Amino acid sequence: MNTITSRLIKTITFRGVNCYLMKTKDGYILVDTGFSNQRINIKKALDGAGVQPGKLTLILLTHGDFDHSGNCSYLREKYQSKIAMHKDDLGMVEHGDLFYSRKSRNILIRILVKMMLPLFRMNLKKSNHFTPDIYLEEGDDLSEYGFSAKVVHLPGHSKGSIGFHTTEGNLFSGDLLENNEKQGPVRGSLMDNSVDFDASIDKLESLSLKTVYPGHGNPFQMEDFIKNYR
Repeated sequence: MNTITSRLIKTITFRGVNCYLMKTKDGYILVDTGFSNQRINIKKALDGAGVQPGKLTLILLTHGDFDHSGNCSYLREKYQSKIAMHKDDLGMVEHGDLFYSRKSRNILIRILVKMMLPLFRMNLKKSNHFTPDIYLEEGDDLSEYGFSAKVVHLPGHSKGSIGFHTTEGNLFSGDLLENNEKQGPVRGSLMDNSVDFDASIDKLESLSLKTVYPGHGNPFQMEDFIKNYR
């Protein structure tokens, strides 16, 4: 991988969802975009960090859930950004359907999410639906976009969940992992496929990771999660 200067400069957190802003040589990269009903706050945070139209060069989505993808369409138009994600979560963002590629028998998750949907109606508007510009796959090198990281496919929470493994040995994990205030580093609260999840963890263990930056909760050391998990 080429030597690329990219660094995390800001963690933007609203309603418990983390978005990570990276500074690159040519602009900025944002990992996840938060709920669309937090749009004003997200924009203020980006503006406060010095992000100007044309300078948010890439939006990286860890997965298609609306608490992470809710502002993609807006930010693409506002900042002339490109959106990149895994194709297996495409139906979720094109149709606003969280269960588009999830297992139909996961009834408890369906009931829980449907109970919550009235709280987040803005996130379901058709204006928030979109088709990404770039499809990412396992092993893709992001250095061409100014981010010194590779894509790791991490199904479990959703079919198209991915993480971003940096050259420093850190990971942006999306919702595969989270940091629970009471339990510490644990697997994500809503897991769609336990077999896929276990396989994803095996993959992560082989990478000798250091710090994990989750979709929910504070960063933590991967070794702390492994101790809890095993």
